[in-house]
Amino acid sequence: ARLLAWLLAWLLGVAFGVASGVASGVASGVAILRPESWLIGLFFNIQYLQKGSLVFLRITSLPIPLLSVRLKKWLQLDWETGLYNTNQLLAYTLQFIPVVQAVNQVLAKTPSEHIIYRVSRLAEAPFDWKLVHFVSADLNEKLKSEAVQGIPFLTTDWQLGLQNRFSTETRLDTPARATAAGFWYLHEKKPAQAEEAFAVVRSILYGEEMYILAQTLTIFQGTKDFDDIARIFVETRYIASLQSSQENLLRPNTWQAISKLHRVVEDAQLVKRSVSRATRAFALNHAQGELTNILNNSQTLPQAERGLIIDIAETWQKALLQIAGEVGEVTIAQPIRNPYIIGDPVMGEKFVGREEVMRELEELWLRGEQLQSVVIYGHRRMGKTSILRNAADSVGSGVRLAYVNMLIAGNISEGVGEVLMAICDAVSEAVNVPPPDDEKLLKLPERTFERYLKQVVEKLHETSLQGLIIAIDEFEKIEELIAAGKISENFLGYLRGLLQMNSQVAFAFAGLHTLEEMTADYFQPFFASVIPIHVGFMEPAVTRQILANPVEFSDNNVETLYITSPDVTSSQEDFLLDYKPEALDKIYEFTHGQPYLVQLIGFVLVRRYNDQVFEMGRKRDPVFTVEDVEAVVNNTEFFKRGRYYFDGVWSQAAQGAEGQQAILRVLAPHPQGLSYEDVMGEVSKEGFDEESLQAAIKTLKNHDVVKDTQGQLCIIVELFRRWLVQ
Repeated sequence: ARLLAWLLAWLLGVAFGVASGVASGVASGVAILRPESWLIGLFFNIQYLQKGSLVFLRITSLPIPLLSVRLKKWLQLDWETGLYNTNQLLAYTLQFIPVVQAVNQVLAKTPSEHIIYRVSRLAEAPFDWKLVHFVSADLNEKLKSEAVQGIPFLTTDWQLGLQNRFSTETRLDTPARATAAGFWYLHEKKPAQAEEAFAVVRSILYGEEMYILAQTLTIFQGTKDFDDIARIFVETRYIASLQSSQENLLRPNTWQAISKLHRVVEDAQLVKRSVSRATRAFALNHAQGELTNILNNSQTLPQAERGLIIDIAETWQKALLQIAGEVGEVTIAQPIRNPYIIGDPVMGEKFVGREEVMRELEELWLRGEQLQSVVIYGHRRMGKTSILRNAADSVGSGVRLAYVNMLIAGNISEGVGEVLMAICDAVSEAVNVPPPDDEKLLKLPERTFERYLKQVVEKLHETSLQGLIIAIDEFEKIEELIAAGKISENFLGYLRGLLQMNSQVAFAFAGLHTLEEMTADYFQPFFASVIPIHVGFMEPAVTRQILANPVEFSDNNVETLYITSPDVTSSQEDFLLDYKPEALDKIYEFTHGQPYLVQLIGFVLVRRYNDQVFEMGRKRDPVFTVEDVEAVVNNTEFFKRGRYYFDGVWSQAAQGAEGQQAILRVLAPHPQGLSYEDVMGEVSKEGFDEESLQAAIKTLKNHDVVKDTQGQLCIIVELFRRWLVQ
């Protein structure tokens, strides 16, 4: 009997010793129980219960009665206050068991939409991370397992056999347990297991964010050398959407660090593919700067993933150092040749950044049963002309493209014959079939063109060509000619009839107007089956690449600014200047990825650098900063140089729905925008009714001039807003 009593006391001592070890790592065995302290605490707690306070004695790990109940009330009334009290208990007492019980019981009754947020707060700065662990794992099972391990007369096999009966691993069977497991594994630097845990709660609030976060860190952790880093795929669209909604993120600081790591990946990829020594050197410096920034600001990261991100950044730093010697350094001895293009459409290898549009055209013109007619539309100077001019290279040798610029052909006096004359000239150049006589086109334009097109189709058959695309740029000119009575309203119906006669011929129109705006009766027959393709702003990653490495990434949609300057005296191929990451971000903030303005800022920055260093003799780093960018855009000369863009957008707002310019005037003084009510109130003073203003707002949205952000209407391109203010 004495032996049995001793064994029971010993087992209890071991069990509670384990609990104490989990809580504070001190003491073990029977001595830690201190039953006299527990009795004293019980006496005082009964006395003070009515007053709403409790007395805790530090030296006992026996659960104090009513403590778990009281802690549950704290957590239910105010989660943050309850967590503070929880950490105080763990810091100054050995009451780990009732703390775990209370937290688990409250989380079990927490609505699913609050689970991830509450557990994230629990994991923000816990006194003991094992508390987070045992929100997922079973503490009772752990205590039993440890008690069996401490029995001295059991063999190892017996101990293992008994311990295997107890489930001590994290559990994913409830949202609270899965979430706690996810944060625990992040803290333990096991992002793959965290990804598995967060996958269980992807459908609830913040679940998708935490799942993608863990998934991304898993990929980052798996990289061990420079080649691994360069092979990572960067999902720019998801990152962009996260950056645009920072206030709604659970882990904004972590996502900022991940964005920096993504930029390191982009720089590593640039180092790998670039043949320019200067480009490689600057890209490597960029990457090292991003990693240093992450490490210097690591204390701003949440505690759960902080250690993991620090490990990743340090590993990547070592990988970059290993190739630093191969890249070398660069010196600048003469003015930089300005590589930015702000004029003629860019052709050939420098045409980049519109891969999605080009892929869509390839699918429509190469992989379908017949050629599809398209309308390419978008904001002014977005690159529509460059897309048409470069489409011939993308569609392959089996399809010919005839390019017609209506700005050149639009100044006509002889009616539809002159329009068809311009089309025939372009077609003749594309397929090498002589055009009909001008006199015949002027006398019988439709009949003559129809016969010519039949000759062209025969030539396609003879040469085994798949088809012909007739690309008509600046399509608005046809509208103007119809409105001016210079060509018939039946012209588009005539073109549609030609398309129906032969599936080997299609049209590609480029212009400002959406199909929805082409509501006139004469448009309806032609655009019944045409496919619209929208050309929008560039993504942040594309903008950064084009700016930082313009020799390889000149954009595709802008115009050359013909200025005599020492900028263009150098014949070197490398672009020897660099940008601070913050400067690239600032340029995107100013331009929203508008290609013409992006190139214009780059052009003026290079010219300013050459003036400062080689004209004025000033010493400066070959790196553009935020201050450089702001100095450029705050100069009134910048807006004069960009007048073609600014005037174009403003003039377009004078066409179509009335009230567009009035709305822009009201919005211009407000960088953050105005509510719809405020806009309506101000503009209505000029005599516009609500229906007209709604139509005007819709048109401005369709033209990518304004956008709706959280109920506020604002101008998209910050530089256009500033131009309006000036």
